[in-house]
Amino acid sequence: MAAFGSLSTRLTETLAKLRTKGKLSASDVDGTVREIRRALLDADVALEVVKSFTAAVRERALGAEVGEALNPAQQVVKIVNDELVGILGGESRPLQLAKQPPTVIMLAGLQGAGKTTLAGKLAKHLRGKGHQPLLVASDLQRPNAVTQLQVVGGQAGVEVYAPEPGNGVGDPVKVARDGVAEAKRRQYDIVIVDTAGRLGVDADMMRQAADIRRAVDPDEVLFVIDAMIGQDAVATAKAFQEGVDFTGVVLTKLDGDARGGAALSIRGLTGKPIMFASTGETLDDFEPFHPDRMASRILDLGDILTLIEQAQKAFDEEEAHRLAESIATDGFTLEDFLKQMQQLRKAGNFKQMLGMLPGAKGMREAIDSFDERELVRTEAIIQSMTPQERKQSKILNGSRRVRIARGAGVTVTDVNQLIARFEQAAKMMKTVAKGGVPQMPGMGPMPPGMRQSKKVQKQGKQQRRSGNPAKRTAEPAQPAGAAGSAFGKPKADGAFGELSSTDQEALQRMLGNG
Repeated sequence: MAAFGSLSTRLTETLAKLRTKGKLSASDVDGTVREIRRALLDADVALEVVKSFTAAVRERALGAEVGEALNPAQQVVKIVNDELVGILGGESRPLQLAKQPPTVIMLAGLQGAGKTTLAGKLAKHLRGKGHQPLLVASDLQRPNAVTQLQVVGGQAGVEVYAPEPGNGVGDPVKVARDGVAEAKRRQYDIVIVDTAGRLGVDADMMRQAADIRRAVDPDEVLFVIDAMIGQDAVATAKAFQEGVDFTGVVLTKLDGDARGGAALSIRGLTGKPIMFASTGETLDDFEPFHPDRMASRILDLGDILTLIEQAQKAFDEEEAHRLAESIATDGFTLEDFLKQMQQLRKAGNFKQMLGMLPGAKGMREAIDSFDERELVRTEAIIQSMTPQERKQSKILNGSRRVRIARGAGVTVTDVNQLIARFEQAAKMMKTVAKGGVPQMPGMGPMPPGMRQSKKVQKQGKQQRRSGNPAKRTAEPAQPAGAAGSAFGKPKADGAFGELSSTDQEALQRMLGNG
């Protein structure tokens, strides 16, 4: 996530320095802890949290668990990860639903924190879980707040209770109370009350929020806070805790260029769990907050579980099986390519998904330079083809390609490059479907669990090689390995070694190997 970009880079660089040391001395540990302290302070983490965090890391790093470890550097990384999980909350805390519906959720926070948009995101998230939420427009002070909530509610596919026009007109406490009564009458099981914010913490704001809380007796009070406000987040959170006594925190704008200190400070100083995170502008850029997964992202260890969950929402399992059969039987067409492209876009922000892979920091420049509009252009080119051309790419002669380029608003070169990429992808996927690993120029050693099949090795030997000895030396060598599936179960220290058997099966299905 962008909010932790600088902190993540600093921490991973600091911990990487330990990997060259076989045994860690007290001075090595002190130097590492000193760098971690600087990174946290630069990220706007509260001083109290920094002190307790670094003290815990130093104590454990100098203890027996590191001194007796076979790989002390990895043990220190584990300690830092464990302590990060601790200050982020330890375990994720789901919403506490009322035994007798409706469950009332009240949103509170400063103006500009994104409460109204967050209301729509939360409503859509709960609707996807099978609930029937009702949004209540109790922010009657901010200009056009009611209209904005109605627009957001329409985008989320949920109803909005808005009896007052807002813009300073109406009683917010009465609207909130009547909204809960309306939900009971119409049998909604979730009520989300959007309340007013102010540009700063003041007595009137706290009094109104407290009055609404007493009127609706919410099951959850979520404090919505902008992750970009840095140290002010802690003071604001404490003021709301005293005035409204919230039960959980929602972090917004984690996709911004903030330094991430708010997330690491609020939980430690208020004792309240971070329950959700807003990671973008669209209503789908919203996810439950998992401390262990967030800590892994910060330390560049990846977040495979969240990646799988996002992919499972977008990818149709039956379609994946059909596609796997098409690939294995040379039936993969541009029509299939288009469907996969559309599902990929549907899965979410492509850059964010790439950022969830382990070691993504090493690909940061490539990820940042990726232009998602390329997916749109590719889609336009394929949609400019006739159904027959999508199914039989071999018939795409020069005149057809000129027509397609004009229809998509691109050059013939763009069309030619797409066809070339498609044919290359089809060949590679066919190799993968048959249990091998495709030959890719410049590819390094295979990760654990990804070995090349004997059949593919044999095919590689039959390929023509240059007669020039210098050029032959420069050609990439084929990685040696035993036979096995390209996505076979890896070793414990492999890319997916820490996943449970259920999660590994889910990943296999997502890749079309189920």
